[in-house]
Amino acid sequence: MKHKFSAALAIVAAAALANAAIVPARAGDVIAEWSNAKAPPPPELKPVTVDAKTTALLMLDLLQQNCGRRPRCLAEMPAMKKLLDTARAAGVTVIYSGFGKIPPSDIIKDVAPTANEPMIHSDANKFENTDLDKMLKDKGVKTVIVVGTGANGAVLTTASVAVEKDYSVIVPVDGIAGNDVYSEQFTVWNLVNATPTFAKLVTLTRSDMIKF
Repeated sequence: MKHKFSAALAIVAAAALANAAIVPARAGDVIAEWSNAKAPPPPELKPVTVDAKTTALLMLDLLQQNCGRRPRCLAEMPAMKKLLDTARAAGVTVIYSGFGKIPPSDIIKDVAPTANEPMIHSDANKFENTDLDKMLKDKGVKTVIVVGTGANGAVLTTASVAVEKDYSVIVPVDGIAGNDVYSEQFTVWNLVNATPTFAKLVTLTRSDMIKF
């Protein structure tokens, strides 16, 4: 019995040593290391041509309450208006979003919805507690163009969930304003590097590189 116990103890001790050997050395100060991080090179932006009948333009949270207070967002409105006008002319489905109980009248005037363009309300994930997925499927939509603010909030979260639901996702980088450049850069990097599926289903572009 004594020999069996000793053998078992030896096995446990050996396993503990093996586990200890594979534990990596602890970083001195991981936050301090962040200052040495270098930004990756800019991603490749690709021209895209979409089928208007199976594409939807998601205009996320372009509201007076947030976009109206973000200079970077307001600076993008001329390009977003042009994209919106072109999409409408091609017959693309347009869906707006907001948060809380904010009405459509609070959307930035230059890109405000028409009477027949719906607005859904949710937090960052616009599929959560809304009929967005059903609305898209009912229209036969397979591709979504995601624009809005903030980059690392509604844009990143909604685009990511769209990928998980097997939609092709197009992200014009000149239409995803954040509070700062870093949040936009992080969002773009994450959308094409998170997983191989993201790299396959997400296309980065500019608004003037999209054709309907």
